[in-house]
Amino acid sequence: MEGVMGVVLAGGLSRRMGGQDKSLLLFAGQPLLKHALARFAPQVNGIMISANGDPSRFDGYGLTVIRDARPNHLGPMAGIEAAFLATDASWLMSVPVDLPFLPHDLVARLCQVLENGRPVPVMATSRGRVHPVVCLWPREALPALSAALDAGERRLLDWFANHPHKQVDFTPGTHEPDPFFNLNDPVAKDLAEQWISSPTGGVAA
Repeated sequence: MEGVMGVVLAGGLSRRMGGQDKSLLLFAGQPLLKHALARFAPQVNGIMISANGDPSRFDGYGLTVIRDARPNHLGPMAGIEAAFLATDASWLMSVPVDLPFLPHDLVARLCQVLENGRPVPVMATSRGRVHPVVCLWPREALPALSAALDAGERRLLDWFANHPHKQVDFTPGTHEPDPFFNLNDPVAKDLAEQWISSPTGGVAA
């Protein structure tokens, strides 16, 4: 969508995945980052990767890699702040790297609920669950995000509880995977692999 910069959040420590870099973890024969880019890139004007550590591991992707502006791995909120500081885009779309079933119409549907007046973040939901990291952010949200981090706040859910926002539901059909099924651990990865190999089997929400 015009004016929307994308950021793939790949700065997590992946403790439940044994410390592996999930962005490079193979899923269905390709690194998770490639799956994210294939679904996400056509929906935005450009993409950055938010990741700490050695940026050279992403050399083959030809994308800007940004580090958190703050130390100590403060999580997605810090990655979103750093992404805003690295671009002059009016809107930022954030997604985590570990969502292999990301909707192809994600950004378009989030944009549809925007109205005239004060821009607010638009968050994705599915099957009764909110997904605060999957969010379309207006630049106007940056001061409030930075203020929260300054105050020691780290959880996006806590931030959303105190700030106006909108939500869009992406609940899939009965025999479809949740579009925001994330590969947090080896069990989740195995379930997702089963869905890829047998689409009628479904994926646990």
